[in-house]
Amino acid sequence: MNSKTALYILKRILLAVFTVWVVITVTFFVMHAVPGGPFVGEKATTPAVQAAMEAKYGLDKPLMEQYGTYLKDIVTKFDFGPSLKQRGRTVINIITDGMRTSLKLGLMAAAVSTVIGIVLGAIAALRRNKLIDRIIMVITTAFVSMPSFIMGSLLLALFAIKLQILPANGSTPAGLVMPVVTLALYPMAYITRLTRSSMLDVLGQDYIRTAKAKGVSGNKIIFGHALKNSLIPVLTYLGPMLAYIVTGSLVVEQIFAVPGIGRVFVSSITNRDYPMIMGTTIILATLIVVMNLVTDILYKIVDPRISFE
Repeated sequence: MNSKTALYILKRILLAVFTVWVVITVTFFVMHAVPGGPFVGEKATTPAVQAAMEAKYGLDKPLMEQYGTYLKDIVTKFDFGPSLKQRGRTVINIITDGMRTSLKLGLMAAAVSTVIGIVLGAIAALRRNKLIDRIIMVITTAFVSMPSFIMGSLLLALFAIKLQILPANGSTPAGLVMPVVTLALYPMAYITRLTRSSMLDVLGQDYIRTAKAKGVSGNKIIFGHALKNSLIPVLTYLGPMLAYIVTGSLVVEQIFAVPGIGRVFVSSITNRDYPMIMGTTIILATLIVVMNLVTDILYKIVDPRISFE
């Protein structure tokens, strides 16, 4: 690794750390600026009891002191504090339990969307302007344009209510089929279009024409040269895509009752569980930042022609 590469990686890491700090800071002060408090809705809560509960969780201290303590606990102990509503449990433990399901859901959706997207994109590129190409482009355009909550609702109404062939609850293996499909459709459509455009560009390169002139077989040109080189943009999209799927599962998990991070986040908003809201927001934002950082660094490894300037 030369000095230029090391300097680029260091700059990207510092920028990522700064971005995470901004997210933590903005999230903290926005949540504390929201009118009301986490104990306002408690039944039979007197002002004295409410003051005692605020003192217990350190909410009676000056705002900047709370911020300093919160930031210190995150940096030194990766501790987001206790949940105000799920008594006896910490925020990080609740998030970890939810992320196990959300990550499993996200990885399955990412695998499905990547494989199907690459295959459809390659077929569309090799059959450019033919009927199959037009059909694939129309379908992918529809999937890109349709929000996940609409697609999820349609799948739920069709397969769970009308046909009754899949369970509506996502807590079972069979129940994960519809959430996976819902989360996979948009990235699958995007990867299809990305693969098609990239492969068409590669097929027009001089080295492909040279290989054809030398009598190289069509399969070797397609799979050994064209498809391999056209996957570079797809590989760089995989990191942000996984982050998008996990963060985008918030609504989908609510639709299919999947016990993941989405349900935890929505319930924390409903219950005014401030530490839970802040912790979930910071974790999901950090996931996106880290995935983009890894993608930026791997882009140079995948394609050495890319300059770090």
